Formats: sequence, structure tokens, C-alpha cells
Amino acid sequence: MKIIELPIVFDFNGQKNYIYPSLIVSDHELTLVDTGYPHFLPDIEEEIAKKGYDIRDVSNIIITHYDDDHIGSLSDFKTKYPWIHIIASEVESAYISGEKKAERLVQAEAMLARMSAEEKVFGSWFVQQLKALQHVPIDQKVNDGEMILDNQCQIIATPGHTSGHISLYFPNLQSVITGDAAVNEGGKLAIANPGFCLDIEKAQQSLAKINERNAAYYYCYHGGRYTHTTD
Repeated sequence: MKIIELPIVFDFNGQKNYIYPSLIVSDHELTLVDTGYPHFLPDIEEEIAKKGYDIRDVSNIIITHYDDDHIGSLSDFKTKYPWIHIIASEVESAYISGEKKAERLVQAEAMLARMSAEEKVFGSWFVQQLKALQHVPIDQKVNDGEMILDNQCQIIATPGHTSGHISLYFPNLQSVITGDAAVNEGGKLAIANPGFCLDIEKAQQSLAKINERNAAYYYCYHGGRYTHTTD
């Protein structure tokens, strides 16, 4: 088994941005972690092909949490490749499938009501972006401590950014896929977008939790892979 970064470059408000979904390779089975913004399916397909793999071998998609840059293309994947098995935490599953109104949308609408006229341009766009996300049923709901992918991947509950956020720990690879529980910021692990964390105290606890794994590699969705070094 190995983990491969899929760097996706895109333009946002005139600036170059990157996200880093992860591809987990195990024998001939591929597992994708998070799916980018809406309409990013072609970009991820292209990046997987560049790495020498066939998108049709993707058997699973793991979603770390409900945010538009993580689930935006999930429905496109499921429509084009209906055999893909969708995995998410039990808490996040309710938002992704539409059983409950997404807590991120509740937060965005509350923030919009307090914004200045200038800020509301982006705030309104963000609310509409969230409302436009397509709901997708979850095939497998997971919880903290569960082992998946032939018992080689452990689910780590890392709430804070959202209430049901999960990260993935691979003991044999000494690696963690962090989602938004951590960002590689200037060569250090930090909380991702603290201003948008639903519970900053829990986010701090979750960052400490994944740091306690003392992994060699942390695959951050924002900022890319962080390599742990000892002084």
C-alpha cells in the first residue's frame, strides 16, 4: 500500500490555488480521499492518469467532511462511476446525503446576516455554492477507531473544523491523511481556516490528536505533504 498526492491547481479570484486529494493504492484497488470543488472530476481524472493509474480502478471514495472543496465533485464521480463505494463518518453522512441541513450551510447563512455590504458579495456566493451541492447516499458509515481498507487504515475522529470530520491513520506507512484537521503552513502543521472552524477548541484537540501519532508523513489537503523531522 502507498499514498500518492494529487496536486490540483486552479484559479480562485485571480490567484493560483492548490488542493491535494490523496490516492491510496493497494494492489489493484484505488481509494480516493476527497473530490475537490464542483466540476473538478476531469482535473482529478487527469492527475490520476498522470500518476500511471486508471480511474476505473477506483473502488472507494472516502470523504473527510462536508465542505464544498471536499465533496464538490462527489456526485459527478458517483454518476460516472456508479460502482464506487462511498465512505464517510456517521455524523457527516447525514449532511452529505441530505438527511440533515449541512452545518456549514447553517454557519454560512448566519455569517451572511452579519456581513457588511462589501463582504456579502462573497458570502452570498458561498451560500449558493453550498446550496447547489448535490446530495449523495453514503455506502459505509464509519466511526472513531474503526479499521478499513483490509485493516490497514484506522479512522481517527478529528472534530472541530466540522463536527464529524475524520482523518486517516496508516500505521504500516507511518502516515496520516489529515483532511482539514491540519494544514501544512510554512512547514508546520496548523489548524486549517480557524475562522471557519465550528468548534476551535475541538479543532485544537484534534490537531494534538493527530500529532500524537508521531507519523513520518502527514498528507494535508491544503499545503501538501508535511514530513515530520526530529531536531
